[in-house]
Amino acid sequence: MVATVDLDGAPQGTEGKVILANGFNWLRYRILFTNGTEVGNLDHRHIEPIGRSAKRLARQAKRAR
Repeated sequence: MVATVDLDGAPQGTEGKVILANGFNWLRYRILFTNGTEVGNLDHRHIEPIGRSAKRLARQAKRAR
């Protein structure tokens, strides 16, 4: 994941790893960023997938069309 906005302790563009995914109606994540900052309650407004996750989601979106 990568931060798409400036967060407390993690500026925009900082990469991180999901350490907790939670929720049914509102999917939210706890992310450990590469600079050592851990931030919770993040969703699609704050982060976006990169790497294999981004490719997988793009394939799913393409098939859905």
